[in-house]
This record gives sequence, C-alpha cells and structure tokens, in this order.
Amino acid sequence: MYKIAVLGDRDSVYGFAAVGLDTFFASEPEYAAKKLRELAGGDYAVIYVTESLWAGLDHEIERYRQQPLPAILPIPGASGNTGIGITQVRRSVEQAVGSDIIFGGDT
Repeated sequence: MYKIAVLGDRDSVYGFAAVGLDTFFASEPEYAAKKLRELAGGDYAVIYVTESLWAGLDHEIERYRQQPLPAILPIPGASGNTGIGITQVRRSVEQAVGSDIIFGGDT
C-alpha cells in the first residue's frame, strides 16, 4: 500500500500528522534532497514539499518529473504562498496538452 509524505519545516508540516500523513522535517536543501531521494525510493506515491523548500530542490525534483511515482507536489508553508504551486500546475498542464489552457496566456 502506498503512503503519502509531507516534507518541510516543522511549523508547516506538523499538522499533517494529525490526518495520518507521514511528516518529515527539513529546512536545509541539502538534507531535504537526501530525504527526498529516500522517500522517493520507498513506498510513497505522493510527496508534498513546502514551497519554501521546493525552491532549493529544483534539480532533485526534476529527476522524478517523468516518472509515474512518486508525484511530488508543492504546498504552501506556514510562511505563506510563494506562487511555486500554481507555476507547477501550469507547467504540468502545458506538458500534458501542449499549451496553457488554464490561464490562456493572460498572466
């Protein structure tokens, strides 16, 4: 059975444990990259990464982009939304259908 992980700073991911998700605390990109590789090699189908941490993990996340599992998705952290999540949604849609149908190029 696949599991769901949440990776990010303690304040941002702590509450996810209450709904049964596995939480992993990381604030340094170097440690987070190592932890992400570990999680991706395990039984995790979905790995949520806080947006603030995501920015330092672009290269690491890219290596899993073409694989069906795990799905690695950005989520806002306790410090707020940085816009990385919506950018990733747009990128995924463009890759899937060949054009930006969500925003129509207006933004």
